[in-house]
Amino acid sequence: MQIPVIMKYLTIISALLILVACSSTQSQNKAYKKPEGFNNYWYSGEAELTSFELQQARYGEIHSGEAVLVFVTEPFSQSKQVKLDDWKDKSADNISVMKLNFSKKFLTGIYPYSMMSSTFTPVSADRYPDILKVTTSSQEWCGHTFTQLNLEKNNYRFRGFSYFESEGDIDVKVPKTILEDEIWTRIRLSPDDLPTGKVNIIPGTFYLRLRHQEAESQAAEAKLEEVSNSQFGESPHSRYSIEYENRSLAIYFNRVFPYEILGWEETYLSGFGKPQQLTTSAKRINTIKSAYWGQNSNSDREIRKELGLRTE
Repeated sequence: MQIPVIMKYLTIISALLILVACSSTQSQNKAYKKPEGFNNYWYSGEAELTSFELQQARYGEIHSGEAVLVFVTEPFSQSKQVKLDDWKDKSADNISVMKLNFSKKFLTGIYPYSMMSSTFTPVSADRYPDILKVTTSSQEWCGHTFTQLNLEKNNYRFRGFSYFESEGDIDVKVPKTILEDEIWTRIRLSPDDLPTGKVNIIPGTFYLRLRHQEAESQAAEAKLEEVSNSQFGESPHSRYSIEYENRSLAIYFNRVFPYEILGWEETYLSGFGKPQQLTTSAKRINTIKSAYWGQNSNSDREIRKELGLRTE
């Protein structure tokens, strides 16, 4: 008498298992949908160069300078986490990444700052959901520093080298989570998939350097919203903002492909002794497409004029 009842429950359980399996398969097979024109824009043999007028908070004051965002796709070795010499390599180790070289230059009194970060984000987020690598360097007349994060399974290996005794040579494991540095490339790839709500995120390496902080995850609130009028443009565009306990970052970008970044605002305490709340801001000057790596003669300096950058 109990056998039919058992068979009935076994049938129900089997059906549920099939549903779960199908759901799981659909989730795993959900392909990353590239916007129309993605390949033509990002695999044309050129990089995208965007110049910005920079107002940088440092030492309790705002300093004028310039920033440049260089976005380009590259073949990348998943195992070595470096650009492949052979871009025709057909092995599984070859991953297409969106690279961002982000540079800042500004003067503080008598001496200059030169900062640069590089991030390497897989284009196929469905297959490779985590950013692979971030490197950041900073040079000024007091000395120079270098930071590198590499993805290692469930951690990022964080290495830091500095002329400050307290910061010294660091080599630690940081639990894998969202990196603020990856947000810039995520915007260019698929802004609708940006994390929103309550998130745990490791602040940007520029900020960690300037504030002499360790790479630790912090709680934050992230929002993606449309704005119709801001200092970065009147036509409808998007703003992605991250609110930390003592800092905020807002990145403004066009809401249609190729999702060009228009500028950003970053607010936090700046200065020593009695720091004050200041806002770093950057507003776009111009954007061009260029195979810049081959434009290295004196005559090519004219291209910098097109970007509104210094030529001397």
